[in-house]
Amino acid sequence: MDFLEEAIKEAKKGLEEGGIPIGSILVHKGKIIGRGHNRRVQQGSCILHGEMDALENAGRQPAAVYRECTIYTTLSPCSMCSGAIALYGIPTVIVGENKTFQGEEEWLRNKGHKVTVLNDASCIAMMEAFIEENPDLWNEDIGE
Repeated sequence: MDFLEEAIKEAKKGLEEGGIPIGSILVHKGKIIGRGHNRRVQQGSCILHGEMDALENAGRQPAAVYRECTIYTTLSPCSMCSGAIALYGIPTVIVGENKTFQGEEEWLRNKGHKVTVLNDASCIAMMEAFIEENPDLWNEDIGE
C-alpha cells in the first residue's frame, strides 16, 4: 500500500469538505491505525491539523505502539504537530512536500526522529493551488 497516496486522499477529502488540503496517516507495522486531514475550518478547531486528526483518530495507544509507528503527512509538520510527534516518540516522519511550507523538520531530526522529505509533485501542486486561491485562510492556518 502506498501510504503517501492514502495521506493525499485524506488531503483531497479535506479540500472537498471546504477545508485545507493536508492529510496524514499513522502506520504501525504496515497497517494504518489512524488517518486524518486538516479539519480546522470544518470543526471550527484551532488544533485539528492533519497530523493531529490522524493521532486523534488512532485513539489511545500504548507508548510502545507509537515508538514503532511511521507518520505520513502531505505537508511538512508545523510546531504543534511536530511537538505531538516528539511527545509520542514516533520515530519516522515521511513528508510529502516542504516547498510551500517548511515546518520543524530540523528540530525533529535534532530530537532523533528520521524525517524524509519526498517533495511529491502532486502534494506541491495541491498546496500551491490552495494557497493561491485562499491566501487568508492559509495564513490563518500557519499563524500569520
